[in-house]
Amino acid sequence: MGVLMRIRQTSIDGAALAETAPYADHRGAFSRLFCEQELAGLLGGRRIVQINHSRTQALGAVRGMHFQHPPHAEMKMVRCIRGRVWDVLVDLRAGSPTFLHWHAEELSPDTGRMLIIPEGCAHGFQVLEPDSELLYLHTAFYQPAAEGGLRYDEPRVDVRWPLPVHDLSTRDQNHPLLSSDFTGLEP
Repeated sequence: MGVLMRIRQTSIDGAALAETAPYADHRGAFSRLFCEQELAGLLGGRRIVQINHSRTQALGAVRGMHFQHPPHAEMKMVRCIRGRVWDVLVDLRAGSPTFLHWHAEELSPDTGRMLIIPEGCAHGFQVLEPDSELLYLHTAFYQPAAEGGLRYDEPRVDVRWPLPVHDLSTRDQNHPLLSSDFTGLEP
């Protein structure tokens, strides 16, 4: 079957994209979604402790930008298993060379891509095709008290969403803007 997973770095320090090449024949297709051995260099001894699934119906809907505060920060691995999304991460890490930079990738089952988001980065996405579904792999358990969020329209970041933004949750609409003295999340 050849190489099943290829890893490449993104424009954000420590973030990566895992690309899988599906094996297809007359019966259908096979894709590797996760391989601890192939991702060991990125995982660095971390374990996947939680897997979540989301479904978003409306075209243009935005979910995010979410993160967990240290010491409950988590690495996320995100893959679109149905539909198509524009997946975004924003570096919020104090001292990072890519602090307040953002990176986006189009994810769909056809692209075979999984975005790997390091701790200290906010994550969100916009639906490019109705009824899109995401699979999230997490290296830390969800802690409600550690939950944080970045506004989708944060002017210091200026994410360029491909479609008009709508269908935001009340929580996502009400994330505060970053204060002028915000210097990043400490590990």
